[in-house]
Amino acid sequence: MQGEISMKAAYVTWDGPDPERETVLSAWLAEGIEGAPVRWDDPEADWSEFDAAVVRSPWDYVGRRDEFIDWAWRAEQHTRLLNPASVLAWNTDKTYLKHLGVPTVPTHWSSLALPDWAEYVVKPTISAGARDTIRTASAQEAAAFAASLEAQGRPIMVQPYVESVEHEGELSLHYFNGQFSHAVRRTPLLIPDIGDLNDAGAKATLRDPDDDQFDLAEEILGKVAEPLLYARIDLVRMPGGEPVLIELELTEPFLYLDTELEAPSFFARALKEMLA
Repeated sequence: MQGEISMKAAYVTWDGPDPERETVLSAWLAEGIEGAPVRWDDPEADWSEFDAAVVRSPWDYVGRRDEFIDWAWRAEQHTRLLNPASVLAWNTDKTYLKHLGVPTVPTHWSSLALPDWAEYVVKPTISAGARDTIRTASAQEAAAFAASLEAQGRPIMVQPYVESVEHEGELSLHYFNGQFSHAVRRTPLLIPDIGDLNDAGAKATLRDPDDDQFDLAEEILGKVAEPLLYARIDLVRMPGGEPVLIELELTEPFLYLDTELEAPSFFARALKEMLA
């Protein structure tokens, strides 16, 4: 059922596919929010036409991060940007993990003197999904790949491969306007022979987080002062069983809205409440 139109919001996207776009726009309309897909880098876009610009799927920004952040600051001068430009600038470089002050997967920030781990995951600090990422048991290969990225002027991060993802997966907890919506177990992206990585990344099953996972997620959210329309908190368990943060997704996370029936409506209501 369509509600009376009272707000207008841009659904900030790209030219490529986005399987959640129509779901979100329909849910917004039911709450009286007229949504329009707008490419983030569209030079003809007039952001002042909208009550808000909701960053959802600008999935081509990774190779153009500086341009993307410049756009975010400019757009925020004309409309309410969600999430805010300050959050996007901070969250699009994974060095934020250094300073968050919560338990995270151990991370080495240089190609030199790698720790003695059974397996390594190496990736640039500015990346998305498994792009420009390798998993290897060879410290020499890990260091060489890290050094090659550094030689391109791309800061890197090296982490141990956490074996628990192969039987437990990553747990992603989703929050809308600070309130818990749903959690999913995500298929890990770096298991060999898993097939198409893009398809693997989109597969998830609904899960109830354990108390310690809820507690950590709430602690992580408390570290961000700015209001957040959406947050996805990706957790894994270390060999000792303790949950740790692997990534805090505040820029353009896939929200797995098809796993929880009420999630699209919850997301729409959260937007309406923030703009009221």
